[in-house]
Amino acid sequence: MKSIYKFALLGLLTLGISSCSEDQLETTPSTSVDTEQLMGSTSKAIASLNGIYRMLYSVGYTSGWESEEMGITAFNHVADLMGEDQIQQSSGSGWFYYDYLYMVKSDYTHNAGRPYGTWNFFYTIISNANYLIAADDTMVGEEKDKNYIVGQAYALRALGYFYLSQYYAQTIVGHEDDPCVPLYTEPTTKETKGKGRATNAAVYALIDSDITAAIEKLSHAKTTRDSKSHLGLAEVYGLAARVALVEEKWKDAKNYAELAIDGAQKEGLEITEVNNFLGVNNAASKNVMWGLKIVADQSQALASYFSHMDASAGKYGAAARVQINRELYDSMDATDARRVWWNPNDSHNKSNGYQQEKFKFSNQSTYEGDYVLMRVEEMYLIKAEAQCMLDDNEGAQATLNEYMKTRVADYNCTKTGKAIAETSDPAKATGSLREEIINQRRIELWGEFGRLYDLRRLHQGVYRSVEQGHSAAAVYYASGTEDPENTRWLMTIPQSEFDGNSALDPVKDQNPMN
Repeated sequence: MKSIYKFALLGLLTLGISSCSEDQLETTPSTSVDTEQLMGSTSKAIASLNGIYRMLYSVGYTSGWESEEMGITAFNHVADLMGEDQIQQSSGSGWFYYDYLYMVKSDYTHNAGRPYGTWNFFYTIISNANYLIAADDTMVGEEKDKNYIVGQAYALRALGYFYLSQYYAQTIVGHEDDPCVPLYTEPTTKETKGKGRATNAAVYALIDSDITAAIEKLSHAKTTRDSKSHLGLAEVYGLAARVALVEEKWKDAKNYAELAIDGAQKEGLEITEVNNFLGVNNAASKNVMWGLKIVADQSQALASYFSHMDASAGKYGAAARVQINRELYDSMDATDARRVWWNPNDSHNKSNGYQQEKFKFSNQSTYEGDYVLMRVEEMYLIKAEAQCMLDDNEGAQATLNEYMKTRVADYNCTKTGKAIAETSDPAKATGSLREEIINQRRIELWGEFGRLYDLRRLHQGVYRSVEQGHSAAAVYYASGTEDPENTRWLMTIPQSEFDGNSALDPVKDQNPMN
């Protein structure tokens, strides 16, 4: 069981992490790991939990691809580049450019690149979470501390399978019986037998179950998080709201979003004016629910999200500029405070999109900048969309207006309805309330969430054009993605998994190559 055993080994190494402060989740691998000893106390288990969070912004989880492997933000960046709202102006050194061109599926034959890196990254998180979950009954310590640790482990396992489902399977609604990914819920060892692909329905059943378990545990845990890098109860509600959107469980999405907002407010978090949130690089900001604090001695230098985004730093962000779709930018109200996030007058724009100014290093000399993974504003947008889908037009309008007044002072949406076009082509826009909510979501979460995730759950195809600022090559290589049922966005399963897992057939179980 070669590939799964690799995950087990990685899990064991991560469990050898030393205890550290809330802002320093440092890795100190152990050469000899005794999992029973490590799980013997909550103080040692919290170090293992910190190791999982440390991985969320670590690089080098394959080999030789560090420049585009900066933890979880890399996968959101890929999902943005595979949509229509984000433009990579040039190839630069090639990093992320082939994701943008839909040309990474053939990389599945080697242990580097997007197919292997995605599979390896999230199964490693799952493997480590499984060890913590399995230690629930034997862990020594106060119950509230155990619940704090194990609750987060359940949430992180749900997060891992949620991301895997986004990459390796079609969206669940309408594809419930389609193959997704293998499910492992026990600690993996060299004796672990490989499993076949579970259905979408089975994978989401586990995600839902894990979220329920996480909520139950965290409801009886200590109420103060060690760090914003950790998932608290409000943040798990936020994750649950995201999952419910994909499952199209609108009542759940609304309820979870409301619980997330309420929990965030109890932590003193709130919607923040754009001018108080420039750079999107500060986890301590009052609108950040979940963010990874990155200090100078743990920064990843050039292998960071900000290195790819911040052109003013003179790094990769200047060599392969990231820009916004012109049509999306032009759709904003002239007084929209978010316009400051992009520069339509930058001399480097040429015939492409408009240069992004949203993401900046907080300190260029030390390569510092926190990764923001969840904000309060997103929860209002989820709530508004769910209300709209529940035919509560007035409620959705009120929620949207409450949030938008911080972006456009005199904003007042009176639109109704939930119709949505087959693609995001502006010429086919329906003018519905739901479409307005989605468009504001596209602007607000640009570069943070991963546009492709939304396109897939919305059953919308990817519409690109040179008028938006995409190159002719970017339009050409994304051809076929206008069809919401296309399989071009399905990642290929790495060959190493087929080599080490006899339960998978490389002919029958591989995703289409296209």
